[in-house]
This record gives sequence, structure tokens and C-alpha cells, in this order.
Amino acid sequence: MLHKEIEAVGDGIYRVPIPVPFPMKYVYCYVCQETDGWSLVDVGFRCPEAMHAWEAAFRQLGIKPRHVRAIYITHFHPDHFGLAGWMQQQTEAPIWISEPDQAMAERVWGEESSQASEVAALFRRHGVPDELAAEIEENMWKLSLRVSPFPVLTVLDHREIVLGQRRWAVIPVPGHSDGLVSFYQPESRQLLVSDHVLDRITPNISVWPGAHPNPLEQYFASLRKVEALDVDIALPAHGAVIRQFRERISDIFRHHEQRLQKMKTLTEKGRTAYEVAHLVFGHKPLTAHQWRFAVAETLAHLEYLRSIGQVQTEERDNLIVYGS
Repeated sequence: MLHKEIEAVGDGIYRVPIPVPFPMKYVYCYVCQETDGWSLVDVGFRCPEAMHAWEAAFRQLGIKPRHVRAIYITHFHPDHFGLAGWMQQQTEAPIWISEPDQAMAERVWGEESSQASEVAALFRRHGVPDELAAEIEENMWKLSLRVSPFPVLTVLDHREIVLGQRRWAVIPVPGHSDGLVSFYQPESRQLLVSDHVLDRITPNISVWPGAHPNPLEQYFASLRKVEALDVDIALPAHGAVIRQFRERISDIFRHHEQRLQKMKTLTEKGRTAYEVAHLVFGHKPLTAHQWRFAVAETLAHLEYLRSIGQVQTEERDNLIVYGS
């Protein structure tokens, strides 16, 4: 008898909720039965609750760790990648990740990483007060402890992979991360979307040091790409399974159009990205972790507006100011 929280979503494919200490509560990982063992898609965040959840899931599904043949990571973010090293120790399986996100994983989570201080420096240039920038930097250092040990990674450069004994096309969908991938099964019309399309919230699209400077432009192109697919069921990493896929994509486009319009209006008299973020997101108390995403997401929208000629930037007192 399967635990009620593990859901069969196809022949030999199971949707497994792994707890994360964030507001979304779970990351949904996918466990697939193959002819010679099992494969996994994403592994979760490094915390004791997540490890216990995996041990329970393996027991419920009758999986011995050494029967796991392959682990696919859709992108390098810690709620998908954090337990990769631990899972590799248990299973000795290869871990596959796209080339852009292998590079970002090394940059952000590797031993030589200076990403936390680079983010703080970038944010100060965009008006984030020193004290908050220092808190954000500290928060990022703490987060990197949740991604250990660092796994041995193999670049996923295949056009197809096998999940649940069927062939799935590997579809690059940059935006949420430079190297995010979705997997598409044409016969069952299933798309494993990870964080590319979510059912209630909109995926975070952010500007980060070392990554693409215009992620929102990338994201829109990726949405158009998957919108053209014949999808009955989209399987996301957070929230419910999506059955009205094209309608959900339309909702997401509408959200971003409204957000872009609002931010353009807010820059009319000239404002820093932090000032704009404060006006859009500051109506509720935010933690340093949440401020990091609020500022980086604001930057993504302002940089998109700049790329289409709707706003310009100038420097004032060593700060970057956006004006329309």
C-alpha cells in the first residue's frame, strides 16, 4: 500500500513530496521504474526531514538505493539540487544536469564560490541598504551549507532520456535558471515542467551574477516553446498537477505584462531597483531571503524593459537609477 502522499502519475512514475523549509512546503520529485532499476528527477533540499522522506519513499516503493541507475536534476537551485551529493553517496548513481547549470552549480555552491558577496555588491549598486545587503550575503552563505556534499556531475547533453521505460524529449527552457530543462513524453502528452510553469504562483525570474543578463526575455521565449506542445498533464515541482496548461501559460504572460506596466510607471521619476522593489513587494514584512528574490525579480523586469527601450538607466551617486 502506497503512502497517501505518493501519487502514481503514469506507468511506473511516482510523484514524491519531499519537505522543504520554505513557504511552498514541498518539492515534488519524480521516481521512475525502469527495466533495470529506478531513475529519479530532482532530489530536494538538504535537511533531516527531506532525508527521512526519501528513506520512507524508498521503503514504500520497495527501492534499494543501489537500484537507482540515474538521477536527473532539472536545475541547480537548492530545493532541487541540495541533496544530490547525499543521494549520490546512497546510490552511487550518476547525476545528470545541463551544461549551463553545471557551471552555475559550481559557481554558486562550489568551495571557491564568491556568489554571496557578488550578489551583495550587485544589490548595493541597485540601492539595497548596506545592512540588508549584509543580511542577504549571510543568508546565502548559510544556504550553501544545505548543498553538501557537492556531487560529481555529468553534463546532460542527450536529446532524449528514459523515464518509466518511455522516451522523453529533453527541452531546454531557460528563464528560471539558465540551464533549466523540461522533459516531454509525446505519447502520454505529459510534460515534466519542474519550476518552468507552476499552478498558482509564478516562477521566480531573477537577475544573478554570472547568469544571463535578460532572463525574462529568455523565459518568455521558453514559455512560447512549450506552449506549442500537445500537453494533457504538466507535472511541476511545486503545487498541483496542471491540466489546463495553455490557460496557465496565458495567466503567467498576463501577470508579467501587468508587472512590467506597473514597474514602468514606478520608474517615471527615476528610481533604483530597490526602491521599485520596495513599492511592489514592501507592503508585507520580508525576510532577507525574500528580499533577495524581490530585488532580483525586480531587476529582471527592469532589465527587460530596458532591453525593449521602455526605460533607461543612469548613474547617480554610484547607484544605478532606472527612468522612463
